[in-house]
Amino acid sequence: MGGNNQGGNGQGGNVRKDNGRITVRVNPQSVHQGGTLTITVQGCKRGGTVASNAFSQVQLSNNGQNQSTASARIHDHTTPGQYNLAVRCNDNSNVATVQFTVLSARGAQGGLGGSVGPSSTEMAIGGALVATAAVGGGLFVARRRRTVSGRG
Repeated sequence: MGGNNQGGNGQGGNVRKDNGRITVRVNPQSVHQGGTLTITVQGCKRGGTVASNAFSQVQLSNNGQNQSTASARIHDHTTPGQYNLAVRCNDNSNVATVQFTVLSARGAQGGLGGSVGPSSTEMAIGGALVATAAVGGGLFVARRRRTVSGRG
């Protein structure tokens, strides 16, 4: 595959290929299953492709200044662990690789705004609380009525 691939250290998401002409960065370095990974490449003047076992192949789009970017969605079923991605530029035959980490689960479901309904257990507990409140309220009213009736 040519060039001097120095390999990814897994810390900063950087790798240099072919004497520093190609630099690959991933953000975030660790991503949850189903999450999105952003790949930024310096040195691909006419875009290219990014491939990995953790996501479907994506195209790099050139956004000027000798820089290309792509966003890849990690498959929901990807096994957590270390993965490599490979970048191939359209303007040369070199391939640069970088390592990233896939974490289990999807993290918090923030911002769903009530679009996730309650589970059957939550419904049962809620129903029991409502029933207990109704019985307690009924007993309170019945006892209060007898006390008021007995005085008059």
